[in-house]
Amino acid sequence: MLKANLKGNTIAYERRGRGRPLVLIHGYPLDHTIWEMVVPLLENDFDLILPDLRGFGESDAPKKGTRMSDYAADVAGLLDSLKIEKAVVAGHSMGGYVALAFVHDFPRKVLGLGLVSSQALADPPERKAGRYQEAEQALEHGVKETAETISVKLTADPGLQARLKQLILRQRPEAVAGALRAMADRPDSTPFLAEFAFPVAIVHGLADQMIPVERARAVRAAVKTASLTEIEGAGHMPMMEAPQATTDALKFLK
Repeated sequence: MLKANLKGNTIAYERRGRGRPLVLIHGYPLDHTIWEMVVPLLENDFDLILPDLRGFGESDAPKKGTRMSDYAADVAGLLDSLKIEKAVVAGHSMGGYVALAFVHDFPRKVLGLGLVSSQALADPPERKAGRYQEAEQALEHGVKETAETISVKLTADPGLQARLKQLILRQRPEAVAGALRAMADRPDSTPFLAEFAFPVAIVHGLADQMIPVERARAVRAAVKTASLTEIEGAGHMPMMEAPQATTDALKFLK
């Protein structure tokens, strides 16, 4: 992988294709490899930039507490290092929260937004508390329980569940804990959705057990420039479960 040093924090990334810059941001608790099935389908239309968020994959572990704005700043710093002034940003699940934070914090850098299996709402109090508890468990006991619990919720496909479990087991406990706290602390992005004047592609599996499709429909209703693709039979990982349908939806951002 390529590496970018951003104020002492090294972010690993891959870059493929040509065309309009498109940053694909992975979700929790994964890394950039979740996009590998859509990359060959998108690389003739987009300059694809696939980072590992801080602490995940081959990127440096976070040195202190992490917020969504920190992940977003890393994306902005990566684009600056590549001398890319503006880009489309698309995120899966937690990566969608990062993409929304990027839009909020760096609006002049935005050409478009993709939300894959994500939402705009903040966590309710009980979910926040649960995330804080999960963060402590990850730091104390490692990521084994996270891998076993989350992998079966991401998809109904047994083969894909096993693959995702192994991917999660490779992640650092401090990265998992940092992401959980960042998700718990994230703001509600709903109030500024109506301001979006750029294209927004929303992709959601109808069998998603993590985030109900109604959350995606709510974003579509709030954003005049949005398209929504609902994928029959797909769970929380449509880029892996239905790569062609996901690709077709993201090409709305060309």
